[in-house]
Amino acid sequence: IDLGRSHNGFFAITGKGLLPVEDTGKVGVAFGTSGPGATNLVTGIATAQMDSVPTVFVTGQVGRDAIGKDAFQEMDITGVTLPITKQNYLVWHASEIAGVIKEAFYLANTGRPGPVLVDIPKDVFVEETEFDYPETIDLPSYVPAQAADAFDVKEAARLINEAKRPLILAGHGNVISRSYEQLRELAEKSQIPVITTLLGISSFPDTHPLCIGMPGMHGMAYANIAIDEADLLIALGMRFDDRITGKLSRFAPNAKIIHVDIDPSEIHKNVRATVPLVGDLKTVLEQLIPEVKPSSHDLWIQKIAELKEAHPPMRAKKTGELRPQYILRTLSEATEGQAVIVTGVGQHQMWAAQHCTFTKPNSLITSGGLGTMGFEVPAALGAQIGRPDSPVWSVAGDGGFQMTMSELATLVENKIPVKFALLNNNCLGMVSQWQDLFYDKSYVQTGYTRNPDFVKLAEAFGMFGVRVTQENEVLPAIKAAINEPGPALIDFVIPKEENVYPMIPAGGSVEEQMEEPE
Repeated sequence: IDLGRSHNGFFAITGKGLLPVEDTGKVGVAFGTSGPGATNLVTGIATAQMDSVPTVFVTGQVGRDAIGKDAFQEMDITGVTLPITKQNYLVWHASEIAGVIKEAFYLANTGRPGPVLVDIPKDVFVEETEFDYPETIDLPSYVPAQAADAFDVKEAARLINEAKRPLILAGHGNVISRSYEQLRELAEKSQIPVITTLLGISSFPDTHPLCIGMPGMHGMAYANIAIDEADLLIALGMRFDDRITGKLSRFAPNAKIIHVDIDPSEIHKNVRATVPLVGDLKTVLEQLIPEVKPSSHDLWIQKIAELKEAHPPMRAKKTGELRPQYILRTLSEATEGQAVIVTGVGQHQMWAAQHCTFTKPNSLITSGGLGTMGFEVPAALGAQIGRPDSPVWSVAGDGGFQMTMSELATLVENKIPVKFALLNNNCLGMVSQWQDLFYDKSYVQTGYTRNPDFVKLAEAFGMFGVRVTQENEVLPAIKAAINEPGPALIDFVIPKEENVYPMIPAGGSVEEQMEEPE
């Protein structure tokens, strides 16, 4: 993608841009047995729903004659998952399977993507029928939006052309719609700084001069202050989550808001939009860009540069102890920003978002809306299968890692070369941080005294493992893991007392932002 274009009469900030990437673009598929197999999928289904991940879940069900009779391993999984799926089906005849599967994949991957569940009784599985896979879908009541209203597009362009302190808030919709080039073109044409939400990270390269990082509860302090001072927010494919906005009445008090989203239910849900644009993000941006005039916001860009200078990201302190900020910056440098980073949920997730550099599209895979601990192991496995030629690093927490570490056997058995950077502080770090800051240091059920020896654990599964306790051991360990042909694990032992900063308390505003420990 050529990011070197400028516009006559205006100085244009450009960057080296996004490198090509092997996004699969395919719907995920998961199978589960009846009863507990189906209910074990519920967390995954809810995760897919919250983060708009297109997935088809196929579950077994007891025989048709036993349904409704509390049979062994019977579960009304369509009822259980009704609030967390785009659609679900209980297939009653084998002749229905082909059409239902066709619909399921179509629904999962159109409009706002999400999970669809297909429940099939076991006797239907063995029933014989003529296979007839439909070529078309007939769902007259389901018409996902594509283009936005033309009048609204012109009104949005007018606001952009008149703005003095505009910001783009780039969310997960930019990754889903693959609108990387359009996002870059809008930002460069109008010289608008870009803030990326947690799930929007890697939709716009961190190395681009117009990229100013992540906002919100653990976002960059200068990004939050910039939102507070902006006169226009252009929200692209994001839902104004509470972790971004904090106290709604204090969020972006000086800004008009353009909100682009394919899901009309998101419009005005949390934040009132001045101009709503409902449609596919890539399509809407292609409508909007020609209406936007080339412009310059040198004073605003300079102001943000000054904010960044005055409110820098918190760096690792030189205390002799191993610090997560140093680990992740070293990992990012060693992989030259080319790795796919997969995280679990908690402190390590925020440190990765803050301190890793992302230059490839869709190269941060994490659980956002549901905050699903244990995500880091199976999601990394899936990312490596989807991108077999890309290095995949799972930045894991010692708590979440132990929830799904049984999948190490799958990695080893199938020679899947995921590398694990385990940030081991012997506690549930984010919960402990809240207990530290907001509950008078009442540490309840967050500290571990019986963590396993993770190096021996890795070796027991038949993979490379090494423990790191000093800064001078970090880079050699990362290089050793990279050189391993199969999966590898590095146990980074970090202080329990290390907290994530900046931090805005839940429901707070930028005035309450804590930039570093007192």
